[in-house]
Amino acid sequence: MLNHVERRWLLEPIAPEHLGRKCLVLDLDETLVHSSFKIIHQADFVVPVDIENQIHNVYVIKRPGVDQFLRKMGEIYEIVVFTASLSKYADPVLDMLDQHKVVKHRLFRESCFNHKGNYVKNLSHLGRELRDTIIIDNSPASYIFHPTNAVPISSWFNDPHDTELLDLIPFLEDLTTVDDVMIVLDSSNEAH
Repeated sequence: MLNHVERRWLLEPIAPEHLGRKCLVLDLDETLVHSSFKIIHQADFVVPVDIENQIHNVYVIKRPGVDQFLRKMGEIYEIVVFTASLSKYADPVLDMLDQHKVVKHRLFRESCFNHKGNYVKNLSHLGRELRDTIIIDNSPASYIFHPTNAVPISSWFNDPHDTELLDLIPFLEDLTTVDDVMIVLDSSNEAH
C-alpha cells in the first residue's frame, strides 16, 4: 500500500474572483524595481530593513510603467510576486509598490528551490495549472524548470526610457485567451 503524501501547495486555493483567470507570476528585483543599500537620490521610496538588529535603508526605484502594468494585469490575471529575496525586505517594498492592491500572493526565498546554487521558482508547486501559469523574470535560472511558461524580460537597473513592462501589456492581454500558454510561449521563446 502506498503512503499518500498530502502535497502542500505554495498558494491558497484560487479565490472566487479569480476563477477562470490565468496566474501571472512576477519577479521583483530588476524586473519591477531596482533596490540598493547605496543612496539613490531619485528613489521612489526608502524601506528600512532590519539586518542583524541594525536598521539599513534600502533605496527603491520603480521600473518605468510598473504602476500602469500592475493595475492592468490585476484586472485580468491572478497576480503572484515570487522573489528570491527575503520577506523582511520584499514585504515592505511590495506594500509600497502595490498601490492598487492587485498582488494576491507573495512568495519569498524560502519558497524557492535551491538548484546548483540558484534560487529556482518551481511553478509546479504553486497549485495552479501550468498551462494557465506565466512567469516574468529577468533571470533565466529562476525559471529553468519551466522555460515554456516564461516571458523573458531584461534586467532593469535605472534606465528611465525603458518600456518593456508597457510593451508586454498587449501580449499578456492576448495570452489570457489561449488554452495553453506553454504552447504559445514555447514558440515565441524560440523566435527570440
